[in-house]
Amino acid sequence: MSHRLDDWGYPYDCGANTTLTSIAAELAANAVRHGHVPGRDFHLRLAAMPYALRVEVSDTCGDRCPAPSAPAWPPADAESGRGLLLVARLADRWGVVPRAAAPGKCVWAELTTRPGGPPPQ
Repeated sequence: MSHRLDDWGYPYDCGANTTLTSIAAELAANAVRHGHVPGRDFHLRLAAMPYALRVEVSDTCGDRCPAPSAPAWPPADAESGRGLLLVARLADRWGVVPRAAAPGKCVWAELTTRPGGPPPQ
């Protein structure tokens, strides 16, 4: 994904590339850990829009959807539970929707890009 962003004009060391790559890694890890159904994989989609970059991670497990509100902090001694907090802090917008035409859910996150930023090629 980082390579695609670089191809689109968002270099590896720019904020949009590093931030969206971190968000995608967290959403993919969540899909593997919480949305895994044996025999089925998750799907990652990256899109460039006129003023935003969007990553979507879909899985086939629809019964473990994150709450659309801001995630709550886990107990201090918890070993997990901070992933969506990171996504909520790093992304300008994020949410969860049912998968289109398939069972499961899609968790998405967007970063606003500056007007006149690099267009996709």
